[in-house]
Amino acid sequence: MNRHLALGLGAILAAASIGTFVLWDVRGDAVDDPANARCNSPVVSYTKSTRFADRREIGVHFTCVGADLAGVLTVPPGAGPYPAAVWVHGSGEAGRLTYAGAPLVRAFVDRGIAVLSYDKRGVGDSGGECCPGDDGHFNLLAADAAGALEALAARPDIDMSRVGFIGASQAGWVVPLAVSRVDLPVAFVALVDAPVVSYGEEQLYSQLTGEEGDQPSDLPRSAILQQVRDAGPSGFDPTAALREMHSPGLWLYGGNDRSQPTAEDRQALSQLRAAGHEFRIIVFPGADHGLLDIPPSDPRALPLFVRWVYQTVHTTR
Repeated sequence: MNRHLALGLGAILAAASIGTFVLWDVRGDAVDDPANARCNSPVVSYTKSTRFADRREIGVHFTCVGADLAGVLTVPPGAGPYPAAVWVHGSGEAGRLTYAGAPLVRAFVDRGIAVLSYDKRGVGDSGGECCPGDDGHFNLLAADAAGALEALAARPDIDMSRVGFIGASQAGWVVPLAVSRVDLPVAFVALVDAPVVSYGEEQLYSQLTGEEGDQPSDLPRSAILQQVRDAGPSGFDPTAALREMHSPGLWLYGGNDRSQPTAEDRQALSQLRAAGHEFRIIVFPGADHGLLDIPPSDPRALPLFVRWVYQTVHTTR
């Protein structure tokens, strides 16, 4: 994950040795990310609709916690009602995904599933300040994701019994929090390259592997994972929200991900499966943190991702 936060390797190793991990905001100011941020009744407007032979694209605006968020709802041809997925971004300044530019949107819409994707807070046509998640703060981002899902309720061509979240990377922290705070039922969650460990554990892992920072360790992967385990959770931890998440869930990972610890994610999700959660975990052994990149680190990931959502929404109908 590319983020603005950069910690010295010596400080990280020292923190790991005593089981603590401290995060600093490199901007030097407090991050405004209120714990009570919610967006369960956004003001929603749908604007220009453009019809193509294979889809319609409808502009959308919705307000969340002092910011007007702008994006696009892409729907298949025909009258609907359609199942739908809200795309939740990873880190950094990310704009909306479109049918023309994103194979993911095209793959979902071609299977009859609408996709709502919005410019991240503080990016493109969306107001607010980007990017609190890059400093380990996820309340506003979760509110925005919940607001996007709530915005779909204004449309009669969307089947709200078959709506859920999809996303990648940093969405692993945002989506469980959004699910815990949205008032509507969530039919599914499908995530790629998405950590379920704490923010501090992911930061430590990515520094030690050299994915972030400029002083990677020379430790083998097994020793890096042990350092992460010894350090333990710190910063934002999605565990409580995941325990309360009763939607069917899919997590796809690369076995060679240097950005976040797939082995630890798999263990945590397997424990939740054993406790009765309807979670599926698939690891592509040689892939890295780019299963949805163009080109992807494993071309099997996107078709499997779309197929699972398609099968899930048709099972819940």
